Amino acid sequence: MNWVTALARPEIVALKPYEHAAWEPRVTRLHANELPWRVTADASIAGLNRYPEPQARALIARLAAAYRVPPEALLICRGSDEAIDLLIRAFCRAGHDAVMLCPPTFGMYAVAAQIQGAEVLNVPLRADAGFALDSRALLGRCTRAVKLVFLCSPNNPTGNLLSESAILEVADALSGRAIVVVDEAYIEFSLRQSLSSQVARRPQLAVLRTLSKAHGLAGARLGTLIADPDVVALLRKVIAPYAVPQLILEAVVRLLCAQRPRTLNRRIAQVRAERTRMQQALAALPGVTAVLPSEANFLLARFKDPGTALASASAAGICVRDARGYPDLRDALRITVGTPEQNQRLLKAWA
Repeated sequence: MNWVTALARPEIVALKPYEHAAWEPRVTRLHANELPWRVTADASIAGLNRYPEPQARALIARLAAAYRVPPEALLICRGSDEAIDLLIRAFCRAGHDAVMLCPPTFGMYAVAAQIQGAEVLNVPLRADAGFALDSRALLGRCTRAVKLVFLCSPNNPTGNLLSESAILEVADALSGRAIVVVDEAYIEFSLRQSLSSQVARRPQLAVLRTLSKAHGLAGARLGTLIADPDVVALLRKVIAPYAVPQLILEAVVRLLCAQRPRTLNRRIAQVRAERTRMQQALAALPGVTAVLPSEANFLLARFKDPGTALASASAAGICVRDARGYPDLRDALRITVGTPEQNQRLLKAWA
């Protein structure tokens, strides 16, 4: 028994996964109960009358090369949300195991845990230190029931990077006890390198990446889990056999091939430049009391009267995120960095 099977739910370890129809695209397919004809106007390459390739090899190869990890350490999912759900379902027994969160942070961690019936333990980020990770408090609270620790860096909704040394300190201390999952949805907008390079030497570390943010493919719902191959193999038993639709597979492979690194880097640079401009402009507004430093594609601002600010933005035809429900953020709104024209409209509404 290796460390993954010792940590995972016994039912999942013993589970015999669903055996999907063999993927043999070069032969006549009379084994999957598919209709043999395409529907009218089907312009896909493979044909929408056929099931898509489970864990499509071409897309895995493309993403593995982009993230500089071996293909066997990568699982493609319907957004990072599915990866979060799979991890909790595979490692947390309802009413027995727990996940550790550091609020304020991305809400799906808690929702997925509650759906599974896992206990949610919280060690807040240190608001007095720029929402820094309190690694000592986290480890002190981490009981044997904790199977997963979710850390978001850059953090949503605060926008700050968590200390890399603190993250690795937590991962090293929990080796063999829990998986530390680092959500890097916004990492491209920062100047820090991904922690995915650490996974090979720290198998208790897992990293979430997504095409939704910097790559501009939120509608494709394509996320990636980078983890120890044994973790990936376990989650392959749980994930739906045809998780990513054929049209999405074809579109994403095509778009990733067509998108030049220079174009991607230029767009990221534009967001960073607008982020800096917006941070300065927001801080100068009379109704804003503070703007938090951000390494993401959004800013978190504190307002004297956030309700009025929300109404003013809405009247200008702009929707910003109400962050007042998060702990320590009772006066805060989250603003995605838009185009210069969109950002200027918002500033005018709040002037």
